[in-house]
Amino acid sequence: MELKIHTRKAAIGDIPQLASLMGDLGYPVSKELMEKRLNNIGAHPDYYSLVACLEDKVIGMAGFHTGLLYNTDGIHIRVIAFVTDKNYRGMGAGKKLMQAVENFAEQLGAAGIVLNSGNRTEREDAHQFYISLGYQAKSTGFVKTLH
Repeated sequence: MELKIHTRKAAIGDIPQLASLMGDLGYPVSKELMEKRLNNIGAHPDYYSLVACLEDKVIGMAGFHTGLLYNTDGIHIRVIAFVTDKNYRGMGAGKKLMQAVENFAEQLGAAGIVLNSGNRTEREDAHQFYISLGYQAKSTGFVKTLH
């Protein structure tokens, strides 16, 4: 039996699941703070949030935005959050989400997609997942917290 996984735009009703998914990604957040973040993100026209659902249950999310780069021409998509519920990994939800992001990028005429994934041991499966979809490891990211 094939699983009925589909993608759609995230909605306010998804807040509890999105908060849980951010915890699975390693960034625990309350439902109240997740609602504030989603409302802030939703106020920016170049930001998008998609979810993967198994039937009616949200089991994954992708957050991304469009932008321009200094080192190449054209619009690019930057994936800034990507996670599948730890209890549903390996079922195809992540692949469906990335396909949805790629389809969105193609509709915009984007030149490419960039994303970062931490160098921690627990991210090694994610790195293999991205490679299996044709992504290449090309850079190392650096972060400095200001507050």
